[in-house]
Amino acid sequence: MSAKGLKPRVTAYLGLGSNLGDRQLNLVKAIELLAQWVQIEQLSSLYETEPLGYREQPHFLNAVCQLTTSLTPEELLALAKQIEAALGRIPSFPNAPRPIDIDILFYGNRVINSPQLTIPHPRLEERAFVLVPLAEIAPDLAHPVSGKTVREMVERVEGLQGVKRWNQEGKDV
Repeated sequence: MSAKGLKPRVTAYLGLGSNLGDRQLNLVKAIELLAQWVQIEQLSSLYETEPLGYREQPHFLNAVCQLTTSLTPEELLALAKQIEAALGRIPSFPNAPRPIDIDILFYGNRVINSPQLTIPHPRLEERAFVLVPLAEIAPDLAHPVSGKTVREMVERVEGLQGVKRWNQEGKDV
């Protein structure tokens, strides 16, 4: 707590994805629900991406948002899970199709490794579908463990050909 009794505000980055139902509307609703609790500072463009792991499912729409919050990392995770449930996500198998997925990518410079939460996101550097939109809004953001910038991570990641910018009419740009 600060001297005035207020919790300090932290900059965090979330990855959002949807591949069931109206994907774009699901992302919009998730951002609207998040904005009731946190300050959305920036939102990337939408990107259509190929599924990883379980391949027999629809393509995803993905985005990344930058926010500021006084929520703790655990509170932010709980909020993300509440929003996922509110938008119809049902726990299933890993990499299953879902109406919404919200992942905490970074929370300030914090490094957390608990059974419930790992920050920075443990597979961030392997995921072009996260790094491309993140690079759009925060290319110079540095990973607190590796020290690499988002721009440097994008240069090394595989799968860039599977990440295509999406426009409002639902076509590649």
